[in-house]
Amino acid sequence: MGPMPERPKLRPCVSSPSEQTNDFVSKARSEETNTLCSLASTLYLCSISQTKPFADSLQLNSPKSPANMGQENHHKRSTSGASLPTSNARGRATALPRGRQIQKTFNNIKITILCGFVTILVLRGTIGVNLGSSDADAVNQNLIEETNRILAEIRSDADPSDPDDQQPFNPNATFSLGPKIDNWDQERQNWLRQNPEYPNSVRGKPRILLLTGSPPKPCDNPIGDHYLLKSIKNKIDYCRLHGIEIVYNLAHLDVELAGYWAKLPMIRRLMLSHPEVEWIWWMDSDAFFTDMVFELPMSKYDAYNLVLHGYPDLLFDQKSWIAVNTGSFLFRNCQWSLDLLDDWAPMGPKGPVREEAGKILTANLKGRPAFEADDQSALIYLLLSKKEKWMDKVFLENSFYLHGYWAGLVDRYEEMIEKYHPGLGDERWPFVTHFVGCKPCGSYGDYPVERCLSSMERAYNFADNQVLKLYGFRHRGLLSPKIKRIRNETVTPLEFVDQFDIRRHSSESKEVKS
Repeated sequence: MGPMPERPKLRPCVSSPSEQTNDFVSKARSEETNTLCSLASTLYLCSISQTKPFADSLQLNSPKSPANMGQENHHKRSTSGASLPTSNARGRATALPRGRQIQKTFNNIKITILCGFVTILVLRGTIGVNLGSSDADAVNQNLIEETNRILAEIRSDADPSDPDDQQPFNPNATFSLGPKIDNWDQERQNWLRQNPEYPNSVRGKPRILLLTGSPPKPCDNPIGDHYLLKSIKNKIDYCRLHGIEIVYNLAHLDVELAGYWAKLPMIRRLMLSHPEVEWIWWMDSDAFFTDMVFELPMSKYDAYNLVLHGYPDLLFDQKSWIAVNTGSFLFRNCQWSLDLLDDWAPMGPKGPVREEAGKILTANLKGRPAFEADDQSALIYLLLSKKEKWMDKVFLENSFYLHGYWAGLVDRYEEMIEKYHPGLGDERWPFVTHFVGCKPCGSYGDYPVERCLSSMERAYNFADNQVLKLYGFRHRGLLSPKIKRIRNETVTPLEFVDQFDIRRHSSESKEVKS
């Protein structure tokens, strides 16, 4: 055998069907080679065992040499004077060699039969292994093909049992999220009075509903679904610790507002369907909570209806397209928010409307590349062009990382652990780490896939260590899914609850800040 090939570098996605087919062919060729080698070895052993008997038989049947013939004639002449040879004497002289020849021939036949039998056994065993392996590979191949077929059907929009009842979109008409609502504040207040069992505050804090989601179809890269799972687990952990409700959406409520814009109809629908919720908190699926202790200072926003991570100088002085970020923001459930959504959505319908709006946004916002309209650029344009109408109720938050750009954070986690502690929420211990430009679920992104996935793994484990600490565990490393014990169990476990419970720490942190 030749030298073993070098181990391939770790890749974030599973082997493709073509790679698995190549492995199957190589395996089949290897097994075929083993079969031929086994057969050749068996035949070689048989040939060795038959060589000597065959040579003996050749010697018995070979013609006499001249020397032998001379000796034989001399022997006959010396004995001819005594008596004449008879036929019985010749028969007795040749009976023994002929019997030995027959016996050896019979032995050769037995050895040949035995070799043939062994050869059949070798072939049967080897072919049987090959057939079993082929059956297993065939089953695996069928499973792969069936999985790919199902995924292809899921990714397709065709469903014969569900007729398309979507009304055709008119690009010349102004897009609307739904019927115009003018008196939502009054209707909501009446509903809250009539339903006191559904208060809009919990434990003295306004009721918050965290909304997140991902596309309804499977990810292009299978490992993307794995990190979506880690992302939602991270959000569930934070919401559980801080008494926040959570909704994970997998549906496009309006086919015209797909992609970046899918959040708008969902936010509006949740506002109208959950009047007991005071704030809707949108968070992208590629954003992770990385400070599990920090709590939003909600009393700070009593006079505002929209909280965004952003910088006033970038917004008003530079008119930058990254002045604010819509990957994590809060909307108050009120009439003002419904009006803003109605003003925001008309740039979102896919097709010519979104493309033309993208040209307007690129022309008016500094640094924006030329591509179709996105929700963030559209909101910035709206706040700039209608500043008097909207900005009085918008709070641009930059005292902590409601949105923290991942590239400058994930490599500093060890330094943060050494120098600081959770509960700060800012650059010392970021509240949210947002993987802008990674697109783990898509087939393309602005950064290498390996870098994005390893950074997401670090962010998830960095946050998960804060959760596991209460239970006495932590990850072996920020890139390792494995955990290790950091303290032994005790007969007085409540001491550790008082010491490590995040809920207690968040309350204490809030009291210190106030």
